[in-house]
Amino acid sequence: MEILRCLEGSNIVNKYDVLVFELFEGGFYIKIRVSLIDNSELYIREYSDVNERDYSYHWQDKERRLVMRWDNAGHHKGIETYPHHLHHGDTILPSYHISCDEILKDMESKISSQRIP
Repeated sequence: MEILRCLEGSNIVNKYDVLVFELFEGGFYIKIRVSLIDNSELYIREYSDVNERDYSYHWQDKERRLVMRWDNAGHHKGIETYPHHLHHGDTILPSYHISCDEILKDMESKISSQRIP
C-alpha cells in the first residue's frame, strides 16, 4: 500500500501504528498514528474508492497543538485548490501537496530546519 511504503521510506518517521484498516472491493479506509523524530505526531485518515478520495493529514506537536493539517473536506470554497487546503494555525491556505510523499517531504523540510543549531 502506497501510504505504508511512504511512511517506511521517510527519514522523519520513528514508528507508525495502523489503527484501522478496512479493505473492500474497489477501495480502502485507513487510520494511522505516526510518531516523528521531533516527538510530534501525524494522524492520517484516508478513504479511497473508485469514485472518491477523502483524506486528512493532521500534524500536531508534542503538546498536541495543531502544526498543520492537509485535507480535502468540502468547505473553504474560496481556496484556489478547492477542495484541497491546508490549515496552518488559524489560517487556511491552498494545498498543492495532496499525497503522502508530498506531505512528508514538506514536513521533513520543516522539521530539518528546526533542528539546525
